[in-house]
Amino acid sequence: MTLRSLILVLMLAAPHVSAAPPKVDYFYPAGAQRGSTVEVTVGGTFERWPVQAWSDNKGIDVTAAKTSGKMTVTVAADTEPGVYFIRLFDEQGASIARPFIVGTLLEMLEKEPNDDPKKPHALDKPGVVVNGRLDKPGDVDVFAVPLKKGETLVASVEAYKTLRSPMDGVLQILSSDGFVLEQNDDYQDFDPQIAFTAPKDGVYLVRLFAFPSVPDASIRFAGKENFVYRLTLTTGPFVEYAYPLAVARQQKKTVELVGWNIPATDRTFNVFSRATADRAKFYHAQIANPFHVWLEANDAIVKSKATRESPQPVTLPITISGRLDRPGDVDVYQFDVKKGQKVAVRIAGRTLGFPIDPTLRVTDSAGKSLSQAKAPAIGSDPTLDVTPTADGAHRVEITDLHARGGMRFVYRLRLGPIAPDFELKVADDRFVLTPSKSLDIPVAITRSGGLNQDITFSVEGLPKEIGVMSSAKGVSLHVMNDKASFNGPIRIVGTAKDGASRMARATVADLGRTTDSLWLTRVQK
Repeated sequence: MTLRSLILVLMLAAPHVSAAPPKVDYFYPAGAQRGSTVEVTVGGTFERWPVQAWSDNKGIDVTAAKTSGKMTVTVAADTEPGVYFIRLFDEQGASIARPFIVGTLLEMLEKEPNDDPKKPHALDKPGVVVNGRLDKPGDVDVFAVPLKKGETLVASVEAYKTLRSPMDGVLQILSSDGFVLEQNDDYQDFDPQIAFTAPKDGVYLVRLFAFPSVPDASIRFAGKENFVYRLTLTTGPFVEYAYPLAVARQQKKTVELVGWNIPATDRTFNVFSRATADRAKFYHAQIANPFHVWLEANDAIVKSKATRESPQPVTLPITISGRLDRPGDVDVYQFDVKKGQKVAVRIAGRTLGFPIDPTLRVTDSAGKSLSQAKAPAIGSDPTLDVTPTADGAHRVEITDLHARGGMRFVYRLRLGPIAPDFELKVADDRFVLTPSKSLDIPVAITRSGGLNQDITFSVEGLPKEIGVMSSAKGVSLHVMNDKASFNGPIRIVGTAKDGASRMARATVADLGRTTDSLWLTRVQK
């Protein structure tokens, strides 16, 4: 055998070694009922299997099956319903953390074929979450639901907004003979929702199809294996939001649950304080979905009569929950300030998932406009910083850019002094520490409100075998023991001289969100 032949044989016999970590594109199903176990298909690329799994909730246990791309997820019975995140990882790194939704209702998989309204997937009764996917171009999913006259069926799709499935869904309610009675798309981002009241006893059809979330040249319904969705079908209680949106942290408060099929005895809900949370999640076993309330350090009130003729007086700092009840509504709040006293005007509506496009206008007591703002980009909310040039009463006006109003046109308005603050950002949510090298993680600091203090950094979650050095530009990690291995979540904390601290966040472009839960892999070789 020649030397060249020998080298070729050795190359063919050598095992293939790759440094690519797991890549996860979707989970199917993308959720489970609390207290259940489900078999989940993981779409993606895996050069090594089995992999390990991490969840941000200890009540969610994930085990890789022997078959590549299959895993078992067990959700403890006492797990709070909501959105959680699962990462898959191995010795070379980790995938992004993809969402997995825990619900309260019975769950099932859609049954194909169900494209034809004459041959739908028949349900015994509503009160279920159907996990499905439009897995090929032209796919349409149809479900048959029996309803009594006067019953209100809530049909709600979770796909693009939470799961980032690349689908722009369209939802229809049809009569049993195929006539469209109601249709919706883009209720929450690209996800549709319908609340339909049955005019008579009978079986009604729920039909779902989609276009691609990024438009292309096709002229047919879209579908692919990652067009994963969760369809809630219920005639039971379903919450749109809790009102007021925010309450004072130190006060005992009751909120009103706004939605459908909520009994009068359950429409009010007692909110209890959570010492450190900015937003508290609440749920009830009989309600199909959890809801949130923001907790404020200052006073929090609800809009009463707030018009140009009779503005609602408020004292700063204050948080106000309001609603533009009718098209053309203008909400006006009046506050007293001193000359030169800087006031921050912050409103949230669109960024909370509501269809309102709020505009802000600050005037003096005579109605003279001093400053105004609208959202700088689609899907965002406006901000204003105001410095009065004279003592006295000032007003802030809230309108919708398109003069709309209604049940869902709610907002949270914060008025108060401009406080020094800062935000931290890192370039990625996953990092790899390789042998014999240090890992530098730059941290970008965005200062606001006149903050000029130095920021020092620390890293939470590191084992003692990995050291950390802080600088004005970020952190540097190094291995103190060559045999050390690590694969787990970390957080980078920035602390100002006055003690204020913030977590560094990374953009997860695949999911349209940011996270402060970062991941570090210490590669052995």
